[in-house]
This record gives sequence, structure tokens and C-alpha cells, in this order.
Amino acid sequence: MWPYPRILAHRGGGTLAPENTLAGFRAGLQHGYRAVEFDVMLTRDEVPILMHDPQRGRTLPGSGRIAETDWAELRELEAGAWRDPAFAGERICTLEQCLDFCLQQGIWMNVEIKPAAPEHARRTAELTAQAVARRFAGVTGAALPVLSSFSFEALLAAQETAPQLPRGFLVDVIPQDWQQCLAQLQAVALHTNHKHLTPALAASVKDAGVGLFCYTVNDTARAAEIRAWGVDAFCTDRIDLIAADAWAA
Repeated sequence: MWPYPRILAHRGGGTLAPENTLAGFRAGLQHGYRAVEFDVMLTRDEVPILMHDPQRGRTLPGSGRIAETDWAELRELEAGAWRDPAFAGERICTLEQCLDFCLQQGIWMNVEIKPAAPEHARRTAELTAQAVARRFAGVTGAALPVLSSFSFEALLAAQETAPQLPRGFLVDVIPQDWQQCLAQLQAVALHTNHKHLTPALAASVKDAGVGLFCYTVNDTARAAEIRAWGVDAFCTDRIDLIAADAWAA
């Protein structure tokens, strides 16, 4: 039900490096992580980039919406010093650059499609799925990245654009109609917030024969608890605390 890695570095390098940057992926590698989760968003000129927030201000200086700014401007911005002076000069990267790096380093990917606005969901999904599908042409099975999203419409678009890529439906609280949603998306997994998960909910997902993935688990005791409930995998910010192979079979 979950043939993929069991513990993923959240946004590349967890809390140890600037999120959604190649520096983050390098930090993950230094801690033994060859599986990552990251976010993809579109710029105004429709370049898929690694970015979580729809607005500048937290990980990028200045103000303004990502969806209203061209890549030529964003790529010049400082993306590392906010985390630590040691990362000064780090820049954000495109999805294409990220895919190349991960393929070169043998890093498995969970690609979260993050539309900057609901009206961008379909286009973000289409361009993200196309880029991933090009890089993984001819690849099958567990080597394929999983595309995930909180946007049902984005996953439908990804399904139409690149049906060969596996999909995971992201929810904060598991809704009553989760089985119908997964069936319509032909999703391989349900991704959910571990804080709202219960043993009964976990059992119902596993009984349905799909993978169960949790975000974002930063405590070893909690990781052990949800594993006992049948959770297949999770992402973490604490790549310095939780070993990448802690859930090795």
C-alpha cells in the first residue's frame, strides 16, 4: 500500500536549512535523507518554482504575491539569510532545477502542488505534472514521485495530464467523503495532519487498502505511536532528531 520511503524531510531540509531550496536538500543528504517533500507554485509568467507561501515576506524579502511576480525578479532575491547568515546568497529554484538535482542525487520526491489561488489550481497542476512526467518518462513503480495537494481540482488536473504519476490527497482533518475523493482521484494514499488522526481513523484508511501518510511529525514518541496505528509514512522538520531509516522494514 506504500512502496515509497517512510520518512521524508519536510520542505527539503526541515528546520536545518532554508525551506524549498537546494541548500535544504543538501542538508537532508548530510543527515541521510534521500526522500523529500516540497511545494510547487507558479510565478506570473508560469514558471513552476519551489515555494510554500503565496506572499513574499517570510522566506523572501519584500512584499507582493508570488503569482503576480515574474521569475526573473524572484530568482534575484535572497532566500537563505532569513534562516541563518551561513545561507546568505541562497536563491529559490525552479521545479526543473529541483528535479535535476534530486535525480542526480537519487532523492525520492513527494511533490506538493500549491496553487497560489484557487483559480490557479488547474494550471499549476498541469505544468507541475508535465515537468515531472518528462523527467520520469518510462519509469514505473515506487521510483515515481507522488503528487499531492490540498486542492482536489489540482489533483484532478494532474490525473488528466499525467495519469501515470501516483497521487496523494492532502487533508487537514479527514472528511467523511474521503473514500469517494480518493476513488475519484484514483489516489494511492491519503495524506493528513497527524494531530487530528485517531486509531479508528487510521484503521479505516488502512482497511480501505490505501497508503496513509502524515505531516509533520517532529517527535520520536509520536512517530512510534502513529506507526503502531498503521501509518505508513510521514514527513518531519527534525531531520536532526529522527533518523531517515528509523522506520526501515
